[in-house]
Amino acid sequence: MSFDFDFTVEDLEQMVPNCKEPDELYEALCHVCPNYEIDTVDRLAAFVAQCGHESADFTRLKENLNYSASALVRVWPRHFNEENAQEYHRQPEKIANRAYRDRMGNDDEESGDGWRYRGRGAIQLTGYNNYNAFSEDAGMDIEDAVDYLETLEGAVESAAWFWLKNDLNEMADDRDNTAMTKRINGGTHGIEDRKERLINNLEILLGD
Repeated sequence: MSFDFDFTVEDLEQMVPNCKEPDELYEALCHVCPNYEIDTVDRLAAFVAQCGHESADFTRLKENLNYSASALVRVWPRHFNEENAQEYHRQPEKIANRAYRDRMGNDDEESGDGWRYRGRGAIQLTGYNNYNAFSEDAGMDIEDAVDYLETLEGAVESAAWFWLKNDLNEMADDRDNTAMTKRINGGTHGIEDRKERLINNLEILLGD
């Protein structure tokens, strides 16, 4: 499938200028997005804007958990404190297993679920429950989904799945940047960059 409006690799390169694989990303967007009703100029512009912000132009598709001890206490005070943070200093796997234990469908720290189901994708999917829901809808085994989300197409599809599930197409139709940002981020972090990206993408796709 593809789009019924003009959208080229050159357009995409202007929308996400730091993307290292624009041709591959273009193919993934054309193949995936229409299946999730991201099929108008407004919807594609918003999707690429939000995903571009979240993933630094589709260059960061896995969660970075390489935190120092002091950062762990600051970022995750419910899970790390002055007594235990040093034990996890700069150990991403151990950090994930503790921070994501016993929630989002994950088992305890020893299970390895926190690391196995850490954030992946252009809008990072996190936790067993989300991975399981995505894999069921996508018609694949959950462990295959883990591998798939580390591909560029998988990163796009998991984001598009989240987008459709959370009614973001309707928000995109209204060009409601604030509502989209809150639904994705839980707050308004990066809202100005997201707005600038949306405006830029609309200008590119509309030829203004």
